[in-house]
Amino acid sequence: MPGLVLGLLAEDFSVCRLLPSEPVPLWAGSAVFSSVTRTADELSIICPAAQVPATIQAEKGWRLLKFTGPFDFGAVGVLASVTEPLARAGISLLAVSTFDTDYILVKAGRLDDALRTLEAAGHQVIRP
Repeated sequence: MPGLVLGLLAEDFSVCRLLPSEPVPLWAGSAVFSSVTRTADELSIICPAAQVPATIQAEKGWRLLKFTGPFDFGAVGVLASVTEPLARAGISLLAVSTFDTDYILVKAGRLDDALRTLEAAGHQVIRP
């Protein structure tokens, strides 16, 4: 996969866990980025940290990188071209895919390492 262009969003993000029976809260929406996933086990929400009430179970301190897309559904290796170098560098991530593109979240404390790793792998990162 040739080098990709990823855009770093300026905000800090949180990954939140609610009960699977709870309705999607109003604070979960964001024009910047939000992801809502419901399973039989949980309601998971990713959104800007500033929107998350203090009473919510949340893993804070994530930074979000958006792949410049769109990508065809038949494209192979797009996500792997980013996740593999990060895994080799010992950097954990969360991945989210949409109709048009992919996003990854890395912990803010590892962001500089992640950006250096991605650039060394031939990707371009656009910073805010």
